[in-house]
Amino acid sequence: MPIKIDKKTGRITLKTRRTMYVMEMKYGKYPVHLYYGKLSPKADAEYKCPLYSFAPYYEEYGWEYFPDVVMSEYPFFGSGDFRASAMKLRHLGNGNDTTLFTFRSARKFRGRKALPGLPFAEADRHTETLELTLNDDVTGCLLKLYYTVFKDCDVISRYFILENKGDCAVRLEKTMMLALDIPKGDYDLLTFTGGHCCERSLQRTPVMRGNQSIFSRRGASSHHFNPFMMIADRKATEERGNAYGFNLVYSGSFLNEIETDQTGTTRVLTGLGSECFNWLLEPGESFTSPEAVMSFSSDGIGQVSRNMHRFVRNHILPPEPFENRPVVLNSWEAFYFNIDAKLMTEFAAEAAKCGMDTVVMDDGWFGKRVNDHAGLGDWYENPDRFPEGLKKFAEEVKAQGVKFGIWIEPEMVNPDSDLFRAHPEWCIRAPGRELMVSRSQLVLDMANGEVVEYLKRSFKKVFDGVPIDYFKWDMNRHMCEVGSPALPPERQGEVAYRYMLGVYELFRWFNEQYPNAMIENCSGGGGRYDLGMMKYSSQIWTSDNTGPVRRTYIQHGSSFGYPAAVMSCHVSNHHDACEDPRMREFLFRVALNGPLGYEFNIFKVSDDAKEAFKKQVAEFRRCEKLIMTGDLYRLLDPNKCGKYCYYFASENSKEILLTFAQNFDDPRRTVHKLKISKALQNAVYTDLLSGKEYSGEELRRGIEIESSEQGNYAMTLHLVRK
Repeated sequence: MPIKIDKKTGRITLKTRRTMYVMEMKYGKYPVHLYYGKLSPKADAEYKCPLYSFAPYYEEYGWEYFPDVVMSEYPFFGSGDFRASAMKLRHLGNGNDTTLFTFRSARKFRGRKALPGLPFAEADRHTETLELTLNDDVTGCLLKLYYTVFKDCDVISRYFILENKGDCAVRLEKTMMLALDIPKGDYDLLTFTGGHCCERSLQRTPVMRGNQSIFSRRGASSHHFNPFMMIADRKATEERGNAYGFNLVYSGSFLNEIETDQTGTTRVLTGLGSECFNWLLEPGESFTSPEAVMSFSSDGIGQVSRNMHRFVRNHILPPEPFENRPVVLNSWEAFYFNIDAKLMTEFAAEAAKCGMDTVVMDDGWFGKRVNDHAGLGDWYENPDRFPEGLKKFAEEVKAQGVKFGIWIEPEMVNPDSDLFRAHPEWCIRAPGRELMVSRSQLVLDMANGEVVEYLKRSFKKVFDGVPIDYFKWDMNRHMCEVGSPALPPERQGEVAYRYMLGVYELFRWFNEQYPNAMIENCSGGGGRYDLGMMKYSSQIWTSDNTGPVRRTYIQHGSSFGYPAAVMSCHVSNHHDACEDPRMREFLFRVALNGPLGYEFNIFKVSDDAKEAFKKQVAEFRRCEKLIMTGDLYRLLDPNKCGKYCYYFASENSKEILLTFAQNFDDPRRTVHKLKISKALQNAVYTDLLSGKEYSGEELRRGIEIESSEQGNYAMTLHLVRK
């Protein structure tokens, strides 16, 4: 049983396949944390509360319970715990923000609660949920904390519902969904940093005394930071040591806090924070939070990654609309805005000859969109470019033997557009402030239901009857001067959050309206590379940077929190790279890390290159299932040696795909001994690419791969057990 509630002792235990989580209701009132770690009957799960000076305590319990040093399940602001808090609630009757809820009841149930309006992880037949109900007599509010156990992937999710059952309004001023106190130790913090075209660079830094934070204030999870993080033993490696992983099923501004206190306990918090979010709760109203997730492994950092990968594949990603992922040829780097029906139909015919099965028509098809200064918001086909309409054009594209995809950017508007001229009040804007543009764009007010309904009507009118297989959904600027003319002054702190609810509503509408089409998400590349977007889109455009060298770093970093199945990887033709056989091979081997695609003007590519692309697509199809569903093992870190090496292994280890990519020249021709630990010791494997045979024992001991004197080199072994 995943969840056990012992009403006699007040102890509650949650179990996954390999981990255990234990809490206790101290004095029947205060939820305290006891243990999260390896599944073991000998796990230390005893309540301990050390004595420290200047720590407030309740006189009735003496020196047995100090909120400031106890390991807490969910810490509140202003109630004797001076560390970072998970919730701050202000009573608008008396103005006070002291927050404290005490335990009332616990129950468990099969499955999970749906989160209205929000993305959330889907339950399976093994899923169970714990509901802790807490109450606050002063505000009259009820707080329900939920812990949902995903046994198969060693993940526990956290979320809450806050109900105002009092007679006065309250304001939620700090909101964190997940709190975890980790016992004293030497830890490192692993996070993603970066920017546009250099997303998700892995940063590993010591956890220090005091408060550290990772955040976004941009109204998006952002290129610059990401909600995923790990806490790991200082000496933890890919294969050894304790590691904890955390993430957020949300796509807007967020806050991750890591705070080590005077006792050496490290507190981890993830949620919405306080700077970009507050929420008014009138009597009778309730608020449902987004979901946060956590995972633990005693088998190193790599196993936490694999736990998260399995969780995303099994519980987050939408159902696959096709038997195979589309191999896309996108028009953007070929033509930018200069497209029309005739050009795109010919483009599709050439793509089909190369084995690519989907053509995506990027920007430039709608309104007066002949450059990036006009047309966003005017969702109708440009009659000069598509004189016979979008439906007839799409049918002609599909007649070439490919699927049809189309680019949209629903959340944005150009000042030079019919929509903005008709409804300037439909933009995110602060009263009395000058509107700032970014990329000649303004942000539509998705917190306004009228805007969302307008977009539904517009897209339905232009897309109904059009045989669309694939949407590329883009979002190319962040929020500033955040405000909504549609909301009253007392609810302006809710704008950014309500914006995301509007975005999620439109995503769900697309999924329901076009159930046989796939959505690829994009935000200037990987600016919303998060679990919220992955709930509605099968894959995400990993980065606008398609240069293969930079991509090894981006893809390596992304793999720590996210599976290959979401990582859109394209071969592009910058500087005619595809005409050089060595560079063409390097581009493809680097791209063989997720769903495959291409970005170039196929009319300017030689016949030799086209034939090579056809062979590349065929090879991808042979190993696609393994890339989409296999377990990933990292062997070489490009940040340390300029070489990226990893392998996928099927669940039964029948199939293994190893890729080695070398970015820079190596005159010494370094020999790397690479151990493939998932190979079966007594098996024999054949490399489908070279025909060479390897024993499982040999693979486990390590095979030697010699680097090249010249950089931009890559090779693959596709090993299948005989």
